[in-house]
Amino acid sequence: MNDTNRIRLLWISFLSYALTGALVIVTGMVMGNVSNYFHLPISRMSNTFTFLNAGILIAIFINAWLMEIISLKRQILFGFVLMILSVIGLIESKSLILFSLSMFVLGVISGITMSIGTFLITYMYSGKKRGSRLLLTDSFFSMSGMIFPVITGIFFKKNIHWYWIYACIGLLYMGIFLLTLCTNFPILIKKDSDMKKPIIKEKWGIGVLFLSIAALCYILGQLGFIQWVPEYAIKSFGMDISNAGTLVSNFWISYMIGMWTFSYILRFFDLQRISTLLAFLSTIIMYFFSNTHQVEYLNYYIIMLGFVSSAIYTTLITLGSLQTKVVSPKLINFILTCGTIGTMLTFIITSPIVVKGGAHAALNTATLCYAIVTVMCILLGFVTKHRNYQNVIH
Repeated sequence: MNDTNRIRLLWISFLSYALTGALVIVTGMVMGNVSNYFHLPISRMSNTFTFLNAGILIAIFINAWLMEIISLKRQILFGFVLMILSVIGLIESKSLILFSLSMFVLGVISGITMSIGTFLITYMYSGKKRGSRLLLTDSFFSMSGMIFPVITGIFFKKNIHWYWIYACIGLLYMGIFLLTLCTNFPILIKKDSDMKKPIIKEKWGIGVLFLSIAALCYILGQLGFIQWVPEYAIKSFGMDISNAGTLVSNFWISYMIGMWTFSYILRFFDLQRISTLLAFLSTIIMYFFSNTHQVEYLNYYIIMLGFVSSAIYTTLITLGSLQTKVVSPKLINFILTCGTIGTMLTFIITSPIVVKGGAHAALNTATLCYAIVTVMCILLGFVTKHRNYQNVIH
């Protein structure tokens, strides 16, 4: 693989994460406008947006097998057609059914490209370099999540309809499509001659189970925390909505800076040990945030939390990819699927907790999730295989 082709594949991975970030994070901003458009209460409209998450989850899960049947390049090219159809569906949607279907298709497109982008990074890079590249790739999720809400705000100020935001997001996929046309992808489809050869399957090992539980609990803890921070700050400290929103903004800014920083730092440390340390520190910081009585400390704690926790998820995926000698798309997608399940469970688990114990109880639940991540990382240390395979080059 020449350097030019590798760079194109790298940018396809970057844009795949940017696409998912844009789709997921603008949801909160457009929900009110969409509910007014369909003349529905916002509570019912929020349930409709779960079709997006469902599409992402199903696509990531299925693509573990689809990669070996349909080439990566063909998937992306076909996804471009689906992207056009889904955006047209949103623009022309007069019924909630068509809107829900279009959101589901957008989720499927996002899930497929994200799983392809993750696999490309794990395929092209090995060991600690793989971890740093995954962190850099994941930072595009946060970067997109910072840029597109600004674009959305500008659109609404100029009275531009909400569906044009999704057309704007579609430009990211157009970038992926144009790069794909002139790029060669790894071939995963088995030829007839290969089918006759005996297939030696590598066992994943119990370490993958620990990593999957950690991925699920990490995403559940992160989203369960960040979704209820504004409510907690307003009810417990009397903040206004603007200052409470600043806490969330500060988290994502420090999160992105942390990704860039750790993409360099990770190469100097053992991945299992640093993931354990970062999970432990994140748990402690989250506990302090949830139990402090000093309002001036909240900003400091949430900035530290964003920075320290930024490298955990991608390090878990990297460790998962290093549990086998040959990179396994199924293994990577399995861990991604578990993380996406954490996204799906966020409101299902935290909403009843908030009803009974308030936002503070939800933050304590998130702290417990991070503590479980720490325990899983410690247990991984006894069974991990990453030290055997981190220097294998593909």
